[in-house]
Amino acid sequence: VQLQASGGGLVQAGNSLRLSCVVSGRTFSDYGMGWFRQTPGEEREFVAGITGWIGGSIYYANFVKGRFTLSRDTAKNTVHLQMNSLQPEDTAVYYCAATPTPRYLRFASKYNYWGQGTLVTVSS
Repeated sequence: VQLQASGGGLVQAGNSLRLSCVVSGRTFSDYGMGWFRQTPGEEREFVAGITGWIGGSIYYANFVKGRFTLSRDTAKNTVHLQMNSLQPEDTAVYYCAATPTPRYLRFASKYNYWGQGTLVTVSS
């Protein structure tokens, strides 16, 4: 089972990035999918998540404030995170992950599959 995250990079404040997470090796129809981010010395924090691949509900962290949009492409086993109006405080390594307990979507400890992370750097 692999989760492959991509799409990070260096952008100026106010610009956008689109992260992608491709899932391979098995189907996760009953899993929730989440995006987390982490900065050095800090714990991973929830960014956005969806409770299921088919008809799942989408949730966002409060700090997203309408700037980020999560979507999924079930045909390609891919989850996207469109990030607009990026700010320097969004700088972090972003991880996608899968959880068998989507009711605990916001809790990193409930995820048992993680991608390798993709670095997002936002300059001021």
